[in-house]
Amino acid sequence: MFQTIAFDADDTLWHNEMIFQDTQKLLYQMLKPYADEEVIHQKLSKIEMSNVRVFGYGITGFSLSMIETALLVSSGQIPQSKIQYIIDCGKQMLEAPLELLPDVKQTLEKLINSYSLMLISKGDLMHQMNKIERSGLAELFSLIEIVHEKNNHIYKKIFHKHGITPSSLLMVGNSMRSDILPILEIGGSAVYIPYHVTSHVEMTTQSDIPADRFWQLESLKELPQLLSTLHQ
Repeated sequence: MFQTIAFDADDTLWHNEMIFQDTQKLLYQMLKPYADEEVIHQKLSKIEMSNVRVFGYGITGFSLSMIETALLVSSGQIPQSKIQYIIDCGKQMLEAPLELLPDVKQTLEKLINSYSLMLISKGDLMHQMNKIERSGLAELFSLIEIVHEKNNHIYKKIFHKHGITPSSLLMVGNSMRSDILPILEIGGSAVYIPYHVTSHVEMTTQSDIPADRFWQLESLKELPQLLSTLHQ
């Protein structure tokens, strides 16, 4: 049924969003003298969404968005030491230990003999490559693509480049906006595995979903059984 299984990386194979959430909490605490948490959150979300078009996804753009938010809510009065604190937080995010989600490696090892495994990750090239290397999973993927965005156009380019027909591919990811809906729209199939927190930049309203090409699982370890059932 499927020849290629493509996987998202962040929050599908390893934890990522929690690092952003924890750093945001530090920012809210630091900016408490200037505004309440909800105001700071709204400002940061708006600035980050705007900056994605300029800086792309990832920690560098997020750090710059935090600095811009701090300057905005403090009317430019925030001390230089606090700006340095935000920069240091960004560096700590980049150096944070990488933690695989449960059963990831074992699941990939079960699938590698039956399918061509592909990794499609979104974000900063250097940081994503570093995480892939540290994950210990790189050798399990025959193809690795790191992109600045995930949409119909990008996916079509990737699949054309590698001679992959969308109907022969299954995409696995935690983001409806980035991993699931674009794949379904170009004729592929997708498995949605929600992560327990979702970045606001990945929020979307769900359109009509073809039931025969979409499945939702609780965890990645359920994927081999799903595939076995589909091939019966």
